[in-house]
Amino acid sequence: MKQQLEKRFHLSEYGTTIRGELLAGVTTFVTMAYVLATVPNMLGNAGLDRHVMLTAMVLLIVLTSCAMAFYTNRPFALAPGLGSVGIVASMIGSEGISADIAAGVIFWSGVLFMAISFLGLREAVVRVIPVSLKHAVSAGIGLFIALLGAKSCGLIVAAEGKNNLAFGDLTSPTVIVALIGFIIMLVMKVKNVPGGMIITIILTTVIGIFFGVTRLPESIFSMPAGMGGQFLKVDFAGALDFAYIPFLIALFVPDFFSTFGTVLGVGAKAGYLDEDGNLPGIDKCFKVDAVATSLGALFGMPSMTTYLESSAGVEAGGKTGLTTVFTSICFALSVFLSPLALIIPSAATAPVLVLIGINMLSGMKNICYDEMTEYIPAFLCVAFTIFANNIANGICVALPAYMILKWAAGKRKEISPVMYVLVGICLLYFGTLV
Repeated sequence: MKQQLEKRFHLSEYGTTIRGELLAGVTTFVTMAYVLATVPNMLGNAGLDRHVMLTAMVLLIVLTSCAMAFYTNRPFALAPGLGSVGIVASMIGSEGISADIAAGVIFWSGVLFMAISFLGLREAVVRVIPVSLKHAVSAGIGLFIALLGAKSCGLIVAAEGKNNLAFGDLTSPTVIVALIGFIIMLVMKVKNVPGGMIITIILTTVIGIFFGVTRLPESIFSMPAGMGGQFLKVDFAGALDFAYIPFLIALFVPDFFSTFGTVLGVGAKAGYLDEDGNLPGIDKCFKVDAVATSLGALFGMPSMTTYLESSAGVEAGGKTGLTTVFTSICFALSVFLSPLALIIPSAATAPVLVLIGINMLSGMKNICYDEMTEYIPAFLCVAFTIFANNIANGICVALPAYMILKWAAGKRKEISPVMYVLVGICLLYFGTLV
């Protein structure tokens, strides 16, 4: 078995071991486990069956993540993008669009992804993105992850009656447990303890029991729901109505930019990027991501995308697709052990996410601060990823700014023709937000 895994995933070449990949895979699963509750609940509130969607989601996570692992040998796991889930839930619950048509819109967005991915256009787009912006994307994602962690445990909240973020209730048990977990995480990091992240999550979960934050389940096992009634409930023709184009754009553009931002950001953390900030074999990652979206639509599941939480596995030492295989195994078991998986509180995963975000800021040192046309778009990318609460928004602000600055500085030759197309897409995307 060991030799087979070595031959398939080239563990020694990447300087990793089966044990190291296992710990990384479990770490990725634990930081992603919140999707087991959030996604089915969001779709359930829109009228879909929660239990059916949970089973479908886990099945899709396992299939698509394993496809990523074996086809690309990268430690990237996939799951439904929460932004896409929110859009689809709104389409069904607020806009009165049928679930069948919503699934059709998801499907066609996936077909569009596949078309540009298999034609190599997505990889071409990534290659024309300036190196400074690629590093900024990684840093922006880092701050975004850190903010997600801080918000998930209540350390940072939206100030009531004010348009800003502020500290939450610092005396609440959830915040206290999260702070204890963060201290443990820092000690583990400084001491370079193997498997420090997963140990931190486990210890924090146990500590949470005494604070009433970790709630023990009434049962450990649960049986998955059948999916027969949900599979292929897709209105392919109806989704092509012109009226649904804004929803198609709203699904497509954020996922497009978020995916390559996540892949580049996590890839940078793993040390995969070359001197030009490109990720070798990124086209394979895009192909899996594109096919995953259309496959998910067949089950009525919003866009499957590469998850930011994959960075947790990378930070824990994951280097190859074997990390993602172990993550997939954990998700497969979670169908039967979901009550046990769901006892892990946000207070236990928040410290890990914050530390990962901090570490991803290191890419900012590679930006040229002597050139205004480089560092201002980079700053805008990072700032608006946080200010506008979306990775795609940060990128869509930075690209037009980059083009305008290059034009103003008389450096039009540095602008690739593809860049004009990207800026046009960004403007089209903003048009859907107005």
